[in-house]
Amino acid sequence: MFSHRIDEDTELRLHHERHADELFVLVDRNRAYLWEWLPWLDGTVTADDERDFIKASLEFFGRGELLPMGIWHLGKLVGTVGFTRVNSSNRAAEIGYCISEDQQEKGLITRACTAMIAYGFNELDYNRIVIRAAVDNLPSRAVPERLGFTYEGTERQSEWHYDHFKDVAAYSMLADEWRSLEQS
Repeated sequence: MFSHRIDEDTELRLHHERHADELFVLVDRNRAYLWEWLPWLDGTVTADDERDFIKASLEFFGRGELLPMGIWHLGKLVGTVGFTRVNSSNRAAEIGYCISEDQQEKGLITRACTAMIAYGFNELDYNRIVIRAAVDNLPSRAVPERLGFTYEGTERQSEWHYDHFKDVAAYSMLADEWRSLEQS
């Protein structure tokens, strides 16, 4: 199983079907909080929905089109991070993430994204990584800003969220920019 230890208490683990129940509990416990930001929650109502999601994600992973990881902190699944869109021909990927509301402000997402970015640039030879967040999701936008990503602009009404469109802020990092940050 693919895993990466971030620190003594935290590791990233590739999603596996056996994690479906834990992933569903995480999502369901945070449903009200996450609903504002994640447009797929209404389609996830049972652990079997998560199991189907994990199966599909692993198929995409096998084709090099996704890298779906759980964030495990102190032995407990507390969030997800991963390459949600991979464009191999352009050596580019997008990172998506979410964290349990009670685990915010501990730096877990920033550290998880840092690990994913390093893996993407150093191991997968990506040239460009993108992070997108709803314009009004300030905690999520703070992650790419903290990591030194460049704000590219606002994608107007680019995501449908249940009953309305949301504007999305787009950020990017290039491989040479990342390497400069790693050396400083």
